[in-house]
Amino acid sequence: MTAYDIFLAPFADYGFIRRALIACLCLGLGSGPIGAFLMLRRMSLMGDAMSHAVLPGAAIGYLIAGSLSLTAMGLGGLVAGLSVALLSGLVSRMTVLQEDASFASFYLTSLALGVLIVSLRGSNIDLLHVLFGTILAIDAPALYQIGAITTVTLLALAVIYRPLVMECFDPGFLRAVGGRGAVYHFLFLLLVVLNLVASFEALGTLMAVGLMMLPAAVAQLWSRSLPAMMAIAAATATVSGYIGLVASYHLEFASGPTIIITASLIYGFSLLFSPSGLARRFIPRPHLRG
Repeated sequence: MTAYDIFLAPFADYGFIRRALIACLCLGLGSGPIGAFLMLRRMSLMGDAMSHAVLPGAAIGYLIAGSLSLTAMGLGGLVAGLSVALLSGLVSRMTVLQEDASFASFYLTSLALGVLIVSLRGSNIDLLHVLFGTILAIDAPALYQIGAITTVTLLALAVIYRPLVMECFDPGFLRAVGGRGAVYHFLFLLLVVLNLVASFEALGTLMAVGLMMLPAAVAQLWSRSLPAMMAIAAATATVSGYIGLVASYHLEFASGPTIIITASLIYGFSLLFSPSGLARRFIPRPHLRG
């Protein structure tokens, strides 16, 4: 078997694998930078919670459309995700609960409600598709929607980049100069939910956050510059998608989990050998002289 047969033949021979690769590229370009901001804002687990929070809206969209329509499920997931984000923020401001505790409570409720809705009206196959995604079943309309979400994400980040960075590192200064931190926080949450909705069709609600947080963790291990972190996260997500699709094709594994496992392996390598990795602790360093 030649290198062409291993690395290029699957994409040359099958259109559905090419569409899956383009979807991974779009998801990486959009979710990678968003994940980097989530890491900086210490909201990694909130991203995971919001990925589960979209499930009841997606389930209702599925019931209305009568099929696994990305448009209907995406709109439902967007409404559900934003509702959970707003309710969690409201509860944290009006009660003694912290925002992470509010997110945990709402996402558990949303996850259970979504699974219940799908199981009542759909089959076990539908439930598996909703929970774990069907990246190899992405068609052209779904690909257009994922591409549109990626475009909106990159344009929005370019517009609000400076105030968003300021809110991450020095929110007090942003308030002092009259910046509307709450507005930028809401816009950022909107971008998070949009990218989770885009990932929903490909990776399902249980793994939608995978291409958002694992590449961001890799990027943080290799760089301390935010632009570099965003670029490394996007590149890691794209490479994970490519290698995961190649491995799943030849090994006959499920594509979505294989992509996330690939990102996990890159994270494990980075955890050991990056400049901030564990291996440096066991490498003797020469003493400083002078």
